[in-house]
Amino acid sequence: MSQALLWDTFRADYDRFVNWEERLARELPFLERVLAEHGAKSVLDVACGTGQHAIALAQRGYEVVGTDVSEGMVNRARRNAEAAGVSLRFRQVGFGQLSEAIEGSFDAVLCLGNSLPSVLSEDGLERAVADMAQVLIPEGVLVTQNLNYDRVWPRRQRFMPVEAHREDEEEWLFFRFVDFHRDTLTFNMVVFHSSGKAWDYWTEATELRPIFSKDLNRLLEQSGFGNVDHYGDYDQNPYQQDASGDLIVVARKA
Repeated sequence: MSQALLWDTFRADYDRFVNWEERLARELPFLERVLAEHGAKSVLDVACGTGQHAIALAQRGYEVVGTDVSEGMVNRARRNAEAAGVSLRFRQVGFGQLSEAIEGSFDAVLCLGNSLPSVLSEDGLERAVADMAQVLIPEGVLVTQNLNYDRVWPRRQRFMPVEAHREDEEEWLFFRFVDFHRDTLTFNMVVFHSSGKAWDYWTEATELRPIFSKDLNRLLEQSGFGNVDHYGDYDQNPYQQDASGDLIVVARKA
């Protein structure tokens, strides 16, 4: 299954899977703090999914463009923006294609939601990081958030907590687990749905390639980034390889 196909099929459930009120309340203060510290007004949200971060930032006065490789996610993002009464651009653009497809430069680039591991080769990841650097202004800021694979990979943590969502009589349960391979992993999700009388279910899966902190640091330096800060969560706690849940990187383009 291709990466775009997975997210095209999952787009209808993604906004049910994520509790956006809680997530944005946790993440936006960090993002706005970083954007303010760097004087950023224009933002490119790469791998924007259903557009919730982009919409929230646009509502706060930022000039935002969102991109995603999935046509389904982009269409969903446009509908979400329309429902929120926000005017902003969403484009179907994949990693490594930004500088060719998007006009102009940005004060900040965001790549959140463990999106970079969907790039499955070293060359592709190198191009993706260099491409994000290319669409930034001099001294622009890049913010990435991935799972802490320095912790996850050696521990082979397979199972994640079940997430639930309810709308009137309908209910959804999202069960997630991981299969580890030699160099990659398969992220699996089983979606259970009840209309109030009976349950049905379907499965989704996608391949990911873990990104370790030392490798990301090397690629950032290679692409002209300096002043790189690492955090283990959105409360700006220091990154700890063996303990942090996330690897959040803030890097300034030289």
